Amino acid sequence: MKTRVLPINSFNSLKEALLVIQAGGLVAFPTDTVYGLAADLHSRSAIDRIYQAKGRDMTKAIPVLIGKKEHLDQVASTVPESARKLADKFWPGGLTLIVPRQPELPENLSSGPTVAVRMPDYEPVLTVLHHCGPLAVTSANLSGQANPLSAEDVLAQLDTRIDLILDGGKVTGGIPSTIVDCSVEPPIITRHGAISDEDIFAAL
Repeated sequence: MKTRVLPINSFNSLKEALLVIQAGGLVAFPTDTVYGLAADLHSRSAIDRIYQAKGRDMTKAIPVLIGKKEHLDQVASTVPESARKLADKFWPGGLTLIVPRQPELPENLSSGPTVAVRMPDYEPVLTVLHHCGPLAVTSANLSGQANPLSAEDVLAQLDTRIDLILDGGKVTGGIPSTIVDCSVEPPIITRHGAISDEDIFAAL
């Protein structure tokens, strides 16, 4: 299987990406941090393909990207008040929320009782997510290798392993998102990142 590369700023490219994902394929695209590798959130076999393509440890959960704040309810079994406050304040942007997961989500997405969710601040990807709904997305690289900042980086590591790359040029590789575990009370910051601890506490 040869990996195809299409420009992200094309309606036909986005349509093709949607078809690939619906068919259980893997699509890489740029986000506001690095290039991500996406699969159908509800397809166990597609999520398995992410692990296989990356050589990723199966015990590591895969985060979810959403295109609208309302989509959080499709991923979380319950949305704690703390998560709603933080989402209203910082999404789209550099904040990942850990929330109780919907029990019907595939077990290989996250073996534990929670799931990590983010809404990226990057318009072309939000367009993809608006059409596809929430997606399972992790960095589009071989596990342990450098984070991919361009379509060329993705191709160098994952050519023939994935179906499609949407080329949006080089991304900044900016600061990783701040991760807040909202499945506990009070919430806990588990990774310091783009949003300061002070801003998180102020919003709460």
